[in-house]
Formats: sequence, C-alpha cells, structure tokens
Amino acid sequence: MKLTIPLIALFLLPAATMLQAETGLINVASQFSVQETADRFAAAVEKAGLKIFSRIDHAAGAAEVEASLRPTRLIIFGSPKVGTALLTSDQRVGIDLPLKALAWRDAEGRVWLSYNSPDHLFGRFAINDRAPVKEKISGTLAKFSRAATQP
Repeated sequence: MKLTIPLIALFLLPAATMLQAETGLINVASQFSVQETADRFAAAVEKAGLKIFSRIDHAAGAAEVEASLRPTRLIIFGSPKVGTALLTSDQRVGIDLPLKALAWRDAEGRVWLSYNSPDHLFGRFAINDRAPVKEKISGTLAKFSRAATQP
C-alpha cells in the first residue's frame, strides 16, 4: 500500500502540471487561418483605438534556427491609459502588460486564439480597486476575439 500512493502521485504530477499551466488562459476556436485570425484581431484592436506594440511570428523565428513550428503569431497590444491605471494599483502588473493574444494552430490543425483571463490577471496581483476596468477589459477582449475568430 505504501508503494501505491507514491506511484499514483508520480502519474498524477504531469496531469496536475498541465492543468495548472492552463489556469487563467482563455482559448477561442477560430474559423480562420492563424494569419487571418491574427490580422483580424489586430484590426479590431486598432479600430478600437488601442495600440499594437508588436507582432511576433514565432514560426518564422523557429525557421531562422532551422527548426519547425506550427503557425504561431503573438500580438502585443494595449492602452497606455488603462495600463497606467493598473500599474498605479500594483506596478508588478507591468510583467503582464501590455496585453497579449496568441493565434496558433494545434497538432490536429485547429486554429485558436488565446489570451490571459482578466480575472486571472487581476487576481494574480490582487487588484481589487479597479472593478469597472476589469469588466471593460473582459468585454473588450471577448469582442476582439469574436471579431478575430468568427465570420
């Protein structure tokens, strides 16, 4: 019996790590290619008057080192006004700002758009004095993700 418990724990550890890695991540299935999903997301961001700080093509980076990676594109975006308000609550939130969205294709060929949940972000830094901001960010990210992933 003493041997069984450590064995069970050994097999459950990788599963727990994978689940924990997913905590706070919102994944939305896209009906478009990775490129089009990323472009549509960026267009929605810019239309709303927010700033695109950078776009990173991880697959192109992999190709530069002669490695292969399924299409994976990161968009770094935000609003200096909103970001600054959050930073005044807890400067450490700057490690997660500006916001990011990742368009990527999984091993089965499905395309996804992923981003950090505002609930997770605000909870991580115990930012409790900005509820209207959290609601606005949540709604805006949902709107952007619909624009990027749905016809």
